Amino acid sequence: MNTYHLAQKNSLLKRFLNQLRDVNYQKNPLLFRQNIEKIGQILAYEISKDLSYESKNIETPLGLKKSNDINEEVVVVSILRAGLALHQCFMSYFDLEAHGFVSAYRHHENGSIQFNIKLGYEALPALKGKTLILIDPMLATGQSIVEVYKHLLNKHQPAKLLLATIVASPEGIKYLSQEIPNATLYTADIDDCLNEKFYIVPGLGDAGDLAYGVKL
Repeated sequence: MNTYHLAQKNSLLKRFLNQLRDVNYQKNPLLFRQNIEKIGQILAYEISKDLSYESKNIETPLGLKKSNDINEEVVVVSILRAGLALHQCFMSYFDLEAHGFVSAYRHHENGSIQFNIKLGYEALPALKGKTLILIDPMLATGQSIVEVYKHLLNKHQPAKLLLATIVASPEGIKYLSQEIPNATLYTADIDDCLNEKFYIVPGLGDAGDLAYGVKL
């Protein structure tokens, strides 16, 4: 699996990541969501570099300008609920593309630390033969992304998979590489490890709770 680690190079992305992780910034859900959106804009821009383009003529008031534009059929799908804030910026950048949503969550049996992934709500455009950009802010174990993708592959048959995430764990990247090796991962940063509860360390906490409030 090809992996692009954007924070390896210094840029404003570092500032947005620092603020996103900072416990004081996290006290304000609006600031937290805004930083997710800023990072998402950078991710969307970087992903756009690797799509297919075709030549076209643009008519201006004073003549024609030869340029290039995307000629790849792209669909952007977010994994709910944490993916919502990240999806906002992808909608503004991929403004002519179709968008969809799938819900996934960790299901723990009888309070066990171990879990499996449950899928629920979905609202999807046509995916068959298209390039799928799958969004999930936190790549911890990788199980949510894999289960969602396998579901979409079996039911809707996208042709190509690009993954967008803000923080990834080495364990999650390894799992994705084993399960969906033909994918391409774009991540803002890669952290140290997972803890005993399978959360990313140092990470930033529960992205969904920080963006939208603590769930019951």
